[in-house]
Amino acid sequence: MHWLSHLLFLALLCLARALSSSGNRLLVVSEPTAEKEKYSKFWGDLESRGYKLSFRSPKDDKLSLFQHGERAFDHIILLPTNSKGLGPSLTPKLLLQFINTNGNILLTLSAESPVPSAISSLLLELDIHLPPDRTSLVTDHFNYDTVSASEKHDVLVIPQPSPLRKDVKNFFDVNGDIAFPRVVAQELGASSPLLIPIIRAPDTAYSFNPKEETETIENPFAVGSQVTLVSAMQARNSARFTVLGSAEALENSWFDANVKVQGAKELKPSNREFAKCLSAWTFMETGVLKVGRVEHHLSSISESRSSNDSAAQLDLLNPKIYRIKNDVVSGLAYRPICSTSKLTRFAQTFNIELSEYLFDHDAPFAPAHEDTVQLEFTMLSPFHRLNLQPVSKTMNSTIFSKTFRLPDQHGIFAFRVNYKRPFLTNIDVKREVTVRHFAHDEWPRSWMISAGWVWIAGIWITVAGWVAFVALWLWSEPAYEQSRGKKTR
Repeated sequence: MHWLSHLLFLALLCLARALSSSGNRLLVVSEPTAEKEKYSKFWGDLESRGYKLSFRSPKDDKLSLFQHGERAFDHIILLPTNSKGLGPSLTPKLLLQFINTNGNILLTLSAESPVPSAISSLLLELDIHLPPDRTSLVTDHFNYDTVSASEKHDVLVIPQPSPLRKDVKNFFDVNGDIAFPRVVAQELGASSPLLIPIIRAPDTAYSFNPKEETETIENPFAVGSQVTLVSAMQARNSARFTVLGSAEALENSWFDANVKVQGAKELKPSNREFAKCLSAWTFMETGVLKVGRVEHHLSSISESRSSNDSAAQLDLLNPKIYRIKNDVVSGLAYRPICSTSKLTRFAQTFNIELSEYLFDHDAPFAPAHEDTVQLEFTMLSPFHRLNLQPVSKTMNSTIFSKTFRLPDQHGIFAFRVNYKRPFLTNIDVKREVTVRHFAHDEWPRSWMISAGWVWIAGIWITVAGWVAFVALWLWSEPAYEQSRGKKTR
């Protein structure tokens, strides 16, 4: 029976590791059963990854996102609805509160369904703009599916997403093109640094209202790369909000369909793989950074002089005080050191353990090709900003390190790793320390400073001259003659 309990514990542990890093309670807000069957393969993929799906109607009066002051769900999927409004539990204020309490939302839109006013208000709060009319869609006369949209050109076939920048990791790389039927265009505001475009439309695409039967379109809502098909917002608490402009891209029919672009062969789109990548990132299965052990201490570099109070800190982790001009070794992750009793220079090791959660396990974190993790040694502003170099790896973490010297400035300083990149959860680790002056017995002796030899020589020459003068003066004292006088009566 003992081994049976261990086996059950391991099974539960494996099951827990297969879930999202932020929970598995997933709320799906959709119209009744007919809509559920359209996305059955997508729901099956989510359940196979450990999510517990709860299907609710947007008008359900019993629906509540919070219970006893806590989130009732960890993630939400909002599918298009036929109604102009949502229920009392899905107001913009409650949805923003859900994000502020570390909840994640995947919002899907469709040009065939009007966007509810609550969703429009929520997107405006996040600086995401939709077309003013409710029936606009994106059209491209060059990158469309010739099989299903040979006349309307409203099914876009987009190549696999490329990285946003060379220093940003790509979590949406799929093997093949992606089909986006009847996309609702999004335009991202330039004032928010939290908004991230995942997929932009080609330069030949534009958004228009198909009900306006005109031969030419004079004032489209957005054109070219201004049109965002899939966008995301990662809040300062790392909660994620993703907008997919085409809910039809998640349907079973497009998971199994074949598409064909002009001048190319007929191929099966990678919608199912993209749906997995998009939902995994939104629900924090990927791009989640974790900080392990954080330590800093002194270690010796060379031997020579007797130990002092700085050397006494050698065996202490995370000391509260350092001395100016200490040589510092900074690192990410724990690394043991060997203490010595005699030294002249002291190196300080700052350790922080970084790992990246990928679907069901922690993996060693590796920045993008042209990206680096930086360490700041700061007071009011950084005195040092240094690139940390990876020196070793464990099974689930990476160790970084950098050597530098503390500035010739005393005060309250902080070791800070402030790492914020698109599609990665934010890291801001700060450890405060005090940097003091040299103690009176830590200054080098005067005879060890070559520039002081002149003054030392002057002192001893003055002393020797004074002694010689006194000796000469005492030796050369004049002799006094005794006067010989006569006695008188």
